Amino acid sequence: MGAPGAAGIEPQPVASPLTRSAIFLVSTISRFPTTRETVRSLCANLAGLVRSVGFRELDGSLSCVMGFGSDAWDFLFGPPRPAELHPFREIRAEGRVAPATPGDLLFHIRASRMDLCFALETAILSRLGAAATSSDEVQGFRYFDSRDLIGFVDGTENPKGGAAVAAAIVGAEDPEFVGGSYVIVQKYLHDLAAWNAIPVEQQERIVGRTKLDDIELDDAVKPTYAHNALTTIERNGEEIQILRDNMPFGRPSQQEFGTYFIGYSRSPATIEEMLQNMFVGRPPGNYDRLLDVSRAVTGSLYFCPSASFLDGVT
Repeated sequence: MGAPGAAGIEPQPVASPLTRSAIFLVSTISRFPTTRETVRSLCANLAGLVRSVGFRELDGSLSCVMGFGSDAWDFLFGPPRPAELHPFREIRAEGRVAPATPGDLLFHIRASRMDLCFALETAILSRLGAAATSSDEVQGFRYFDSRDLIGFVDGTENPKGGAAVAAAIVGAEDPEFVGGSYVIVQKYLHDLAAWNAIPVEQQERIVGRTKLDDIELDDAVKPTYAHNALTTIERNGEEIQILRDNMPFGRPSQQEFGTYFIGYSRSPATIEEMLQNMFVGRPPGNYDRLLDVSRAVTGSLYFCPSASFLDGVT
């Protein structure tokens, strides 16, 4: 693959530092002629909306990434298409399901405070009006020292700096869409009662890391079904990384506890291979045991063009 980026091309803030708060908004759009104009107008004005809301708190680290599903891309922009954009592919294996659910637009809103995320989401939805209907909305929060609700640190192996850009941003392999990124999102719900009934030593074998101090288990003792073993993808002896910004969410009064998975990559094939390993197994049957207590309830794939592309939409 060629090096990401090109002169004059500015990616969206895919590789922004992790924040304390986030909103993940998935919307479907109507197929009326006026919808195209409305959404394209939002594309061109999104950076201005972020600046306007973010100006209320200059240290708020407010950002927004906008992505488009395969059908929405055709409706809004037509050809050319990003080379690897396609609908999310559902996976079924022995009762384990990674479902494909509706989604035309994805907004990944991040900030140090939820009120900033809330204000920006409100502004975006006001601009979209009747052109879009929300099909899923999740408010995520950073949980203590970046742990998920099953008690393990999440995102330890995330690439940083230039490595994050190399992992997430499309380069010369798709010249017309340099600076873009593919993203897959899934909402997972956890059965915490079942999880907490599992001894910590076995939990660590399932995840592949120690729970208290977040140290990766030695390969000599780590099971081949460990989550971090199945989600490690290597090609030609080199690990292919993705950029995650997962966040916990929940409503304890409703016994809802979950993790919102969001993974950016310069090719969706990397994340799709991870999911195949998790749900089907590597080899088949050697699946991710986290799925015994966690189930995916949504799944969709988007392409996030460069900020330069969005700015130039007319």
